[in-house]
Amino acid sequence: MEIRTNFIPGVPRIAYDEVGEGLPVLFLHGIGGNRTNWDEQILACAPINRAISWDARGYGRSEDYEGPLNFADFADDVVRLLDYLKIDSITLVGLSMGGRISQDLYFRYPERVRAMVLCDTFPGTSPTLPQEKMEEFIKLRKGPLMAGKSLREMAEPLALTLISKNGEPEHFQRLVASIEALHKESYIKTIEATARYNRPVDLSKIVVPVQLIFGAEDTLTPPEIGRKMQQVIPGAELAIVDGAGHLVNIERGAEFNVILKRFLRRVARTKV
Repeated sequence: MEIRTNFIPGVPRIAYDEVGEGLPVLFLHGIGGNRTNWDEQILACAPINRAISWDARGYGRSEDYEGPLNFADFADDVVRLLDYLKIDSITLVGLSMGGRISQDLYFRYPERVRAMVLCDTFPGTSPTLPQEKMEEFIKLRKGPLMAGKSLREMAEPLALTLISKNGEPEHFQRLVASIEALHKESYIKTIEATARYNRPVDLSKIVVPVQLIFGAEDTLTPPEIGRKMQQVIPGAELAIVDGAGHLVNIERGAEFNVILKRFLRRVARTKV
């Protein structure tokens, strides 16, 4: 199957990839990623699903934008995408920042969400890191750029914090390439907006099917976060993937796809 890249008109213009037919599923990348992080997943899902991956505003082939970012803009952009594609409700697959966008979308537009796969992410849409850790997170990602370093210069050190200790060289280089492709100004806006956004939600109120997937060697969002989320979200299932860091879908794509497709088949059997 061939992946098709299209664009949503409007401001900013949003790029998305699409392949397959069936129940729709949307893949949302992390803060250092883009839509191509999900290529293996959308192709794996295409035989039974209409699989879509996007570039969030200011990422990949999507346009940059004027002024600061409100983190809620991402969920609003997803709704704009769904309206443009005439999709009433969808299964969301969000990794890291994409998982936070998914949760924000669910609690603001619950009628648009059929199910969620939350991967290597934080619970809710409020800051969950202690202030010291949050400052470390911001400094690690924003500091070098503000000091004049290029994305190319910071890509390898950052990728090392995301990959497992025994990560394959090709996976490491893929992460490096993803970081190098970031839009510098939009990336800085996203870091700031992610740190500032504080919209408390109650995960125990989620009523759609939820699959949690965490890398066993993820140091940014370790598996313990997934275990705690499973305890709170009614009926949530948790899979911890051995030998994977923060980008579990890239490092352990085959295992990830098995878990994902099993969940999507479950969703297809669920009445809405």
